[in-house]
Amino acid sequence: MLNKNILDQQTIVADSPLDIVDKAGVKARPQAGVKNIKNSDFIIPITVILHLAIINGTLFFLTPHTYLGFERILYYNVTWLLITYSLYYYPTGRKERFFDRIHKVIQLYFVYGLAYFALFGLTGKTYESLDYQFLVYGVLCTELFLFRILFFKISQRYRSGGGNILKVVVLGKDSNLVKMQKVFDQSHLGYRYHGYFDDHAPLGGSHLGKISDCFLYILENDIDEIYCVASKFNQRELKNLIDFADNNLIKFKVILDDKEIFSRAMAIESYENVPVLNLRSVPLDTPYARIMKRTFDLFFSTFVIVFILSWLTPILAILIKMESPGGVFFKQKRHGFKRKVFWCYKFRSMAVNREANTVMAQKNDARMTKIGRFLRRTNMDELPQFFNVFLGEMSVVGPRPHMELHTFDYEYTVNKYLVRHFVKPGITGLAQIKGYRGEIQDKSDILNRVRLDIFYVEKWSLGLDLEIIFQTVLNTFRGEEKAY
Repeated sequence: MLNKNILDQQTIVADSPLDIVDKAGVKARPQAGVKNIKNSDFIIPITVILHLAIINGTLFFLTPHTYLGFERILYYNVTWLLITYSLYYYPTGRKERFFDRIHKVIQLYFVYGLAYFALFGLTGKTYESLDYQFLVYGVLCTELFLFRILFFKISQRYRSGGGNILKVVVLGKDSNLVKMQKVFDQSHLGYRYHGYFDDHAPLGGSHLGKISDCFLYILENDIDEIYCVASKFNQRELKNLIDFADNNLIKFKVILDDKEIFSRAMAIESYENVPVLNLRSVPLDTPYARIMKRTFDLFFSTFVIVFILSWLTPILAILIKMESPGGVFFKQKRHGFKRKVFWCYKFRSMAVNREANTVMAQKNDARMTKIGRFLRRTNMDELPQFFNVFLGEMSVVGPRPHMELHTFDYEYTVNKYLVRHFVKPGITGLAQIKGYRGEIQDKSDILNRVRLDIFYVEKWSLGLDLEIIFQTVLNTFRGEEKAY
């Protein structure tokens, strides 16, 4: 805790944004002067202008008959501005990654597409065919998406080169400081970490001195953001620090204490100005995310069922039955979303046996048929699960479901195992493309599988799903060691 003589007895007051005065009358004036307008202040206006330039330029060159005219030009531009404003599209966080808000991009293109085609309904004129207008809008969306890629690339290079930087210091020290330093050290984020102030740390490294030394340093070095370790200060000390930051146009951020209870999925919610930490807020909790994932699952599963399973199933049925007696499909009870039991379907890859629901497939398993080995090696045995996806019991991507017996075991022996069941199980998943699939030989196999599944639950995005699907297909052609 801070020495009482430092903050309790020395109240920091600001006559202007440039001055700090203590009770003893000592005045210090920073060298940096008035806070300058940051280059980041121009990012949103420039981005809006470039977006509108892309829209107007594309429509002018590809469909001038439906574009030219004051009312139509005004309509295309105003609707874009209104939709992006209502979706809160433009504010982009410094730590935001390309796929973090990809759902916003899809939502924007969908809503603006409705507005784009609604104009033809209002005027009754398309001039070119409707198919051509779909092509024009597809080109427009592609251009806007490519601009988004370019924007992220340029902004990261710009920050890495010293542009749009934020100079930061930390007040207080605990175990979270090392984690914060790792974030600040990522040059593409544009932070310039000066160091930390703490009364009990030895000088050296990034330690800049005692808390009482921070005020002049912050002003003289034109610091943009102060990060404060809340557990190191009492209420009065925090208030004085906040007042100092507010009176000198410096952003003040609080680092919560280091009780090691936090997770990647946490989010702060406000209840009548009371901050409440939700430790298990997952992306798929939002209705929009669930609808988007379900829509993708329906389209993907329908495509596989109609264009692949429709002709492949009869062929495999003949081959399976020729080799061993029994059904074409193998079904097994497994736990799904919120631990709900469902029948999971596969092409039968083993001879009918009594251990099917108790013993996992092993390397050189005697129960395996010849066609079964091929099906497992190519992952084709999993294809009937697209019916489970179509019915809403599974998803294309998600944690792989385990047989009931294993779930009953792991939920008691593996910490946080059931977190996997906050989302629907998948045909493929993050753990599978990382090599943790099939037989569980060591304790580390299930621990790493659960760790990766939890990461997926906490960090889900449509982009991550597409990446996992692509990697799954790639692994199928490459071959996998545990694909048996």
